Amino acid sequence: MTPLRIGACLQASEIAPHRDWLFDAERDVEIQDFMSHAALTSEFEERIAAAVKALDGHSGRRGIHGPFEGLDIDNKDAELRPLITKRFLKALEAADRIGARQMVLHSPYTLWYQNNLLASPHYAEKKLTRIHEIMAPVVRSAETHGITLVIENIHDVDPATRRKMVESFGSDAIALSIDTGHAQLARRMTGAPPVDYFVRDAGDRLAHVHLQDLDGFADRHWPPGEGEIEWAAVFAALSDCNATPHLVLELQDPEKIPQGFGHLQALGLAC
Repeated sequence: MTPLRIGACLQASEIAPHRDWLFDAERDVEIQDFMSHAALTSEFEERIAAAVKALDGHSGRRGIHGPFEGLDIDNKDAELRPLITKRFLKALEAADRIGARQMVLHSPYTLWYQNNLLASPHYAEKKLTRIHEIMAPVVRSAETHGITLVIENIHDVDPATRRKMVESFGSDAIALSIDTGHAQLARRMTGAPPVDYFVRDAGDRLAHVHLQDLDGFADRHWPPGEGEIEWAAVFAALSDCNATPHLVLELQDPEKIPQGFGHLQALGLAC
């Protein structure tokens, strides 16, 4: 198995200590400065300028994490849905202006959804209709800007559910993201399949991966090696994938990026 090149998720202010490692090898970078209301309103220009400055000289692939708090891509309130769309469009502007070609958004699928799927008529169809109302303008804007929206598993139980939602748009501007920790947590909490199954189900639609470890109880965002994830199986599935997803460490403590990378490198999985 050929080791895979990995990068990291950071705020602009956190890049400097990792600059040589990231920039010299043209590693993937995900900027995480554009998730809050303030970041996309009153602090917008300031954060754009900071990200552009911090990324000067970087020639690898770039992405951003889009906003998510209170911004479910399935919202039952018709008055709120246009506001969510507007927020996502603003985040796409940020991505474009800093040269990012991906934006991470969160999945709306949960165990509640999975268990209630057949409890009322047209449950899945109604949910998908609301998702399209919010996301269709965002997908069209992403197509125009050459940016791919990547939908990250959060509480997902069945990876196929999110994949089919992505496929329903019929657009190359929306694809799949996998957070390894979230998948492992779902495995422990809800009986979801193991992390490598999430990867294999995504197949060629996999465009982005958050690499993080945990204990199976909480969303720890520990460096690989500190938790319980079976990294050999995960990277075997990634190696079998025909896509070339952004692979980025998303750690609670950015100072542990070298530790997490070192663990995967020592296993012969990352370079």
